Amino acid sequence: MKYERYDHTAVEKKWQNRWEQAGVFHAAQSMDKPKFYALIEFPYPSGQGLHVGHPRPYTALDIVARKRRLQGYNVLYPIGWDAFGLPTENYAIKNHIHPAIVTKKNVERFKQQIQSLGISFDWSREINTTDPAYYKWTQWIFLQLFKHGLAYKKEMSVNWCTSCKCVLANEEVVDGVCERCGSEVVHKVKSQWMLKITEYAQRLIDDLDLVDYPERVKAQQKNWIGRSTGAEVDFGTTVGDQLTVFTTRPDTLYGVTYMVMSPEHPLIEKWSGQIQNLDEVHAYQQEAAKKSEFERTELAKEKTGVRLKGVCAVNPVGGKEIPIFISDYVLVSYGTGAIMAVPGHDSRDWEFAKKFDLPIIEVVQGGNVEEQAFTDCATGTMVNSGILNGLSVEEAKVRIKEYMQEKGFGREKVNYKLRDWVFSRQRYWGEPIPIVQCEKCGYVALPESELPLRLPEVESYEPTDNGESPLAHMTEWVNTACPCCGGPAKRETDTMPQWAGSSWYFLRYIDPHNTEALADRGAMDYWLPVDWYNGGMEHTTLHLLYSRFWHKFLYDIGVVPTAEPYAKRTSHGMILGENGEKMSKSRGNVVNPDDVVREFGADTLRLYEMFIGDFEKAAPWSTTSVKGCRRFVERYWNLQNLLIDGAGIRPEMESVFHKTIKKVGEDVENLKFNTAIAALMALMNEISGNGSITRDELKVFTLLLNPFAPHVTEEVWAEQDFEGMVCQQAWPVYDEAKCVDALVEVVVQVNGKVRARVSVPADTSKEGLLELAKDQEKIQAEISGKTIVKEISVPGKLVNIVVR
Repeated sequence: MKYERYDHTAVEKKWQNRWEQAGVFHAAQSMDKPKFYALIEFPYPSGQGLHVGHPRPYTALDIVARKRRLQGYNVLYPIGWDAFGLPTENYAIKNHIHPAIVTKKNVERFKQQIQSLGISFDWSREINTTDPAYYKWTQWIFLQLFKHGLAYKKEMSVNWCTSCKCVLANEEVVDGVCERCGSEVVHKVKSQWMLKITEYAQRLIDDLDLVDYPERVKAQQKNWIGRSTGAEVDFGTTVGDQLTVFTTRPDTLYGVTYMVMSPEHPLIEKWSGQIQNLDEVHAYQQEAAKKSEFERTELAKEKTGVRLKGVCAVNPVGGKEIPIFISDYVLVSYGTGAIMAVPGHDSRDWEFAKKFDLPIIEVVQGGNVEEQAFTDCATGTMVNSGILNGLSVEEAKVRIKEYMQEKGFGREKVNYKLRDWVFSRQRYWGEPIPIVQCEKCGYVALPESELPLRLPEVESYEPTDNGESPLAHMTEWVNTACPCCGGPAKRETDTMPQWAGSSWYFLRYIDPHNTEALADRGAMDYWLPVDWYNGGMEHTTLHLLYSRFWHKFLYDIGVVPTAEPYAKRTSHGMILGENGEKMSKSRGNVVNPDDVVREFGADTLRLYEMFIGDFEKAAPWSTTSVKGCRRFVERYWNLQNLLIDGAGIRPEMESVFHKTIKKVGEDVENLKFNTAIAALMALMNEISGNGSITRDELKVFTLLLNPFAPHVTEEVWAEQDFEGMVCQQAWPVYDEAKCVDALVEVVVQVNGKVRARVSVPADTSKEGLLELAKDQEKIQAEISGKTIVKEISVPGKLVNIVVR
């Protein structure tokens, strides 16, 4: 039979249906095999559908998962939908469609697109964060946090859009205006639910030693948590109150020439009677309220501030009065909301001091502080520092801490940049918070038996004029009885953020239909931790940190068996448009995977996305290269035209086959998919050069290619009447001894110039190689009658004989 052009349109849907009907990718309930739990960050089903960047991580872990199944593992590779969130709510508001309807349509679209790619997800475990059966357990986890004192309400400053009448996240504020409507954004104080992630700050750092994460991921988490060791120092003031700061360099106290407070610092209001320029202070506070935290802390921005006239601080190590400023680069939410400024040894403080004509004192000898030519502040000798003069920096740190504690104006302190997690959203499309507020009992948890607290139907999804959630309009739903005393109470109308459902979803995949617990403990004992988790670098300091926090809490209360949720984490680079820019509708460079699958097939798309370059780096899309991958699929299909009688791998093909088995297997484990495919292409060339292939050789090639191109390999397997499906076979095993070339070509040089080439056994020793080289007629002619000065012999590569 002559095989012609491969028709992917007739093949791919057929095999996708057969796989699902047979349940070949469903994780087994039995626990008698070694397990492998592969996880992707589950997608947010937006109305725009997939672009070709989305399948890259799905395909990568699919290749690993398929290989593991062939190696005899019980594989869990699940999929679900992170479906609550702001984009869907905004779309619903704009188009007057209920968010649930929008979500349903978006999920259907995403599911169809993903299934067309042949990803071996276990669809029997599909979950959706908007399903009450799912968010029942999100609410249950919140109640446990509340009962353990890790969920609390707090008055805090938030971003407020004056037009949308709602609270915005920091990333939704751009240049002081609302990203959505362009209206002015101000800061307002609102009562918010908070989660005490700071209680876990040190463990979140320490336990990074337990996991296999890239160093850049670990570094980002540590930097975000921001552990610093130093001291809290109490400065007196001329109005009697203490102004406390946190500093990592208490040894530079003698160099403090001014102090800076956050514009929101509560002492400013307390001092309003003593501040002589209160109108100027209030005006600055209003301007600061329009800026996001990112804008306020940007290092390159011009320093601004207002001096508090009428109030001064008192330096505790000299008693000297120093001015106090407010400036927007100091945040009330970090440290104590106030800093001591040492302009002689800090660039930011120096710039501020120069602008406001403030003193600059050198306290670590060396450099020129007036010209910002600082000495290394971490070394050197202390000067102009009273009791610290003549000490090294390290000695001064010890001495000043002793002195502070002795005099009672300071104490050692470990501080973290990490702040507690703002958990409230004044939105409709999110999980209801299962708390009621009773005038008599305060905040009271809903009984667990009443979960899930379902999201009620509302006519309007728009925020209220005062910034409350749309749920605040639902008086029948809001008004309820206190579970504690039975008196009148009101339900919490804020909803949870999108991060809530994604903080524990990997646990629900383990046992998605359980109605009695978030997952069966025995199943968690078997499946946890997740063996391999792949996700974007952009989620390193939010989702990844939040989910580790939730998991540690669940571990502490005995719900889960491991301290860390993910044993291994990898990250992928994005796929850019053909113009090298990030794909977006506005740039007009979005490539729809549906179009690629329709024209070239899913296997071609899968191969190209893995062949495009280093998996961990960004790479531009290339339609020309897509066509090259399609040609490879065609060449594989046409191997059937080269079939000959004969079993096993022929002796002349053994080395290349065994080397390819080794190479592909190792490269998959190291995310080197591009070089694995290159090895398969090289093997294809060897087969084509030979002009034939045996049935057993075709089986091996098919098994190696299957994780990358599952549809065409299944079709070839079936065409040749091989037993079962490819995905149910065993991964090929290589023989290390056969991975060594039988013969290698060695270059023979005289005085560095190539004079001969010789084929020798690959395991020829240095001495043997040198003897063989000297036996060559051309070499004998070159060295005859001359003195050999040096002999270099590199097995498998070259011989160089130096003569004179």
